[in-house]
Amino acid sequence: MAEGPEDDEKTEAPTPKRRQDAAEKGDVLQSRELGTALVMIVGAGWIAIAGPWAMAALKRMLSNALSFDAGAIENFDPLSAALAMVATVALPLVLLFALTLAAAIAAPAMLGSLGFRWSALGFKASKLNPMAGLKRIFGMQGLIELGKSLLKILALGAVGYWLLMDRIAAIVTMGQQDLRTALDSLGSTFVFAILVMTLALAVVAGADVPMQMFQRGKRLRMSKQEIKEESKQTEGSPELKAAIRQKQMAAAMGSARKAVVEATVVLTNPTHFAVALRYRPGFDTAPVVLARGRGATAQAIRELATENSVPMLHYPQLTRAIYYTSRSGQVIREDLFIAVAAILAFVFNLDRAMAEGIAQPEVDVPQGARFDEDGRRAG
Repeated sequence: MAEGPEDDEKTEAPTPKRRQDAAEKGDVLQSRELGTALVMIVGAGWIAIAGPWAMAALKRMLSNALSFDAGAIENFDPLSAALAMVATVALPLVLLFALTLAAAIAAPAMLGSLGFRWSALGFKASKLNPMAGLKRIFGMQGLIELGKSLLKILALGAVGYWLLMDRIAAIVTMGQQDLRTALDSLGSTFVFAILVMTLALAVVAGADVPMQMFQRGKRLRMSKQEIKEESKQTEGSPELKAAIRQKQMAAAMGSARKAVVEATVVLTNPTHFAVALRYRPGFDTAPVVLARGRGATAQAIRELATENSVPMLHYPQLTRAIYYTSRSGQVIREDLFIAVAAILAFVFNLDRAMAEGIAQPEVDVPQGARFDEDGRRAG
């Protein structure tokens, strides 16, 4: 049957395998705006909280650099002097670096995309194709990124303009203040501006994350035909399934062959279960289960019974009872003796029964030994 156009439309949600394959290739949920916002938030917090500490360290470094005596000139050691100056401001700078690094790692972690993927670094010839590059620039994704950039510029510009107009009077009068007061006022204005603009970036990131989730979901959507192909690859094609069943059958027949050859009778369900029983008067004290199985193993037991002319009788309830209450090499349960004895008596006189047209006996399975096909006790 020919496939319709709807088979090529990507209308289906991506499967877990599709998402996993895309992630392994580097196609993960990511938002540059979220990463930028987190780094800016951490940086703004550092400026607001640790800024005075950093400024005090810079003052000490500058004071130490400009303070010297005759001993410093006579025993001049530029390396030690440089290390001493760097050590003065190292701690606040290391703290800033550690916080921004943690923020950069937190962004993909929040989106569930944390991890290194070597396949994303692989060479892709399509990246060298000018037409592909133009398509990325002028395509829908490029237009969306352009719109986001313009929105970010407008948002930050509006915030900056509002801050400037709000503080213009204070900035103009700074020249009338002493230097320390003016610098403190300018620093406070700068910190406030950074905090407000960072919040604006956070708003942009809050809008970008759901947009990125929608775009990735749309990008990974699948057609019905793709889902069918993936299902074949995951579960195996009919040919592969047939080959697996053939191997299972060969393995089952190999392990059950000797047991079935020695069997007195094989009881079946008739298709899902099979048990091979042996009873040799004077040797076995009770009927012994030589082989038992379901599915492919049961089919192998039936085929071997036919091949070796072992009598095969259909007793569904009794077959399930023996399967679920006995193991290979064990005698059957005592409450099944009477039912199995009636069947063995019929088998030992099978030639006469067939000549005289005697039907196989009906047997009664005790209530406590009745099971359904899933092994649950029947009511």
